[in-house]
Amino acid sequence: MKRVVITGLGCISPLGNQVETMWAELLKGSCAIDYIHSLDTTELPVKIAAEVKDFRPEDFDIDRAMIRHNDRYALYAIAATAQAMRDSGLEVGKDIDPTRLGCAIGSGVGGIQTFCREHKSMLENGSRGVSPLFIPEMIANIASGNTAIVFHAEGPNLPVVTACATGTHSVGEAYRMIREGRAEAMITGGAEAAVCEIAIAGFSNSKALTTSEDPMAASLPFDARRKGFVIGEGAGIMILEDYDLARRRGAHIYAEVCGYGNSCDAYHYTAPRADAKCATNCIKWALEEAGYREGEKLYVNAHGTGTPLNDKAETLALKQALGETAARKAVVSSTKSMMGHMLGATGAVELVICAKTLQTGHVAPTIHLDEPDPECDLDYTPHTARDYAADLTISNSFGFGGQNACVALRKI
Repeated sequence: MKRVVITGLGCISPLGNQVETMWAELLKGSCAIDYIHSLDTTELPVKIAAEVKDFRPEDFDIDRAMIRHNDRYALYAIAATAQAMRDSGLEVGKDIDPTRLGCAIGSGVGGIQTFCREHKSMLENGSRGVSPLFIPEMIANIASGNTAIVFHAEGPNLPVVTACATGTHSVGEAYRMIREGRAEAMITGGAEAAVCEIAIAGFSNSKALTTSEDPMAASLPFDARRKGFVIGEGAGIMILEDYDLARRRGAHIYAEVCGYGNSCDAYHYTAPRADAKCATNCIKWALEEAGYREGEKLYVNAHGTGTPLNDKAETLALKQALGETAARKAVVSSTKSMMGHMLGATGAVELVICAKTLQTGHVAPTIHLDEPDPECDLDYTPHTARDYAADLTISNSFGFGGQNACVALRKI
């Protein structure tokens, strides 16, 4: 089995459209949640979100045709990949054959903004009003496909769709591709742009979104006042490489990808299992593969959505996977308290955060944790960032359909 390392990071996020900008704002405890500016919310039950701001695809050298013919979620993916590829210094054709570079970029809902636009056009203009590019702009694999076109990745292409676990599963499956020798490098992560009327209405009517009208008291992971998540958007991309390739070309290495867990609750289409059995297994499998030993300094980027059921079940899963004593020693935080829930992109962005945690020795906080839930009683890094030289990090993601994902990174 090959060793797999991270050599490039990229992101488009509500806290900034570059990794270093986002990271600096996270350590400050900045909150990107605000009233929605991109659409009229008069008739919507929810008025707040964590939107990407000041995004200009042309700033990332995306050509005009690609900008015109892609949904916003795919443009986020391409822009984040441009950053990650530049950061890694990996040159296709020089450092790696195109057939050995793969792409695994997932999305939870794909081009839903395109869907909304074209549905409206059909209602107003009939079937002839629907764009011939409706399907290729909407489908959930197109970010991965079009990113491969832009960056000449002719190897394995595997877009994952597992709801809110998508980004984490994408990185996990890309890790396996390299580990098993099917590729030498992978462009991987997740992208989402679902701040639109039908998505907000759907999530709200399923009681998943908070109805808070105060942006500073809306995303409340592990807090007794929590009532649902805040929808966010963005993209997180990593360049994973065979360790030998990275060393051979003198690449900077952020961390080693060393463990991956994937399980299903097989229980309910939206609610997690109360006993957290399968989430526990997912975390245990990732830690076992990573060679985790009790006493190592562990940071957990929690799924931590701020929904009543998720936060309680995740706390239980961590206790069961680590053991009560080790769970209480682990440093945990939910960065969704600052950036909301980016759906299929969230796990990928949070793995970027895990890589930065290992690189810098800093942990981003869980802000607004003013009234801790007695059933959520671990160390969630309330309010302010802290110094913490972690040996190992894990990122948890849990999605509708009972999808559980956990990826472990180790300092190298």
